[in-house]
Amino acid sequence: MKPVWAVGLMTGTVLDGNVDVALLKTDGETVTEFGAYALKPYPQEIRDLLEETLAQALKWGFDGPEPEIFKTAEEALTRAQSTAVRELVTESGLTMADIGVVGFHGQTVLHRAPTKERLGDTRQLGDGALMSELLGTKVVYDFRTADMRAGGQGAPLSAVYHAALLKGADASGETAVLNLGGVANVTWWDGADAVVAFDTGPANAPLNDFIKAHTGAEMDRDGALGLAGQVDEARLAKLLEHKYLTAPYPKSLDRFDFGASMADGLELENGAATLTAFTASAVGKALDLLPHRPKRLAVSGGGRHNPAMMKMLGERADVEAVQAETFGWRGDAVEAECFAFLAVRALRGLPISYPGTTGVPAPMTGGRLAG
Repeated sequence: MKPVWAVGLMTGTVLDGNVDVALLKTDGETVTEFGAYALKPYPQEIRDLLEETLAQALKWGFDGPEPEIFKTAEEALTRAQSTAVRELVTESGLTMADIGVVGFHGQTVLHRAPTKERLGDTRQLGDGALMSELLGTKVVYDFRTADMRAGGQGAPLSAVYHAALLKGADASGETAVLNLGGVANVTWWDGADAVVAFDTGPANAPLNDFIKAHTGAEMDRDGALGLAGQVDEARLAKLLEHKYLTAPYPKSLDRFDFGASMADGLELENGAATLTAFTASAVGKALDLLPHRPKRLAVSGGGRHNPAMMKMLGERADVEAVQAETFGWRGDAVEAECFAFLAVRALRGLPISYPGTTGVPAPMTGGRLAG
């Protein structure tokens, strides 16, 4: 297959109010060209709608019929993200006729990892058929369900794209990719055939929730609070006893599995410092589980903009943490690019998840195709 222009969409569980949208020219195996990338803000009413949707999803817990708000939110975000795609394509001097496929991740509202007793569950809001109709192009969506029905974790799905990036940057096995979104995930590639990926623990979600509850702000901007505070080392040590952190991979997390309540009772700065230290320390424990502990992390996602987080990764995870841009990548765009890449793989029938990344019994493709 010749490389095609694909558009990837990502909206993280951290709910920063933006749609990440990226253009990528790819055959699903290598990247031919990095196209435009943009953050397209949601209107405030959609942000408010999604916050309420996540709150209702947590109460629902996969028990009984889905909340009615899901339908409302799904249509609203599908229309908003379709607009974001069209805007980026037009701004790039292209038309929708130039686009081979759109990779539409949708908004994760709830994710429940499998156990020995039952399969996992996941729900991403996103109407691929509606987007295909609005844009007049092929859309791949619902990337995670097939993996979970086959017994996989459904996450992380970014590993095959991270490995493709590493192939062009460092095949030594000494560099791993760390994404810091609402949840943190790591990808390690041995330079040959082995790829390992899993969620390490929380990233920005508990910290952002804590900051918002105390100040109304969206995040610890520039890591100012975390850098000013003192880590409650006794509390941190207790938090680090959580069984997830030493459980073998494959494993995955929901955005709410680790919450802001970990910092209950702490003053603002100390709470921010302690939550940041927990994320960094959890990464360190994750690196100890890998077949080979990498010397450096190429960090993507919003968390890399937090100097406190980056500093603590060095101190508490005992690893060199560098911006994804060090390797010529776009750290804010990686996850959106990933779903453009996965959409092309889905078109070609290539695997998007593997035993070493989600725990499926064998490499498998995924995603549903509309249009």
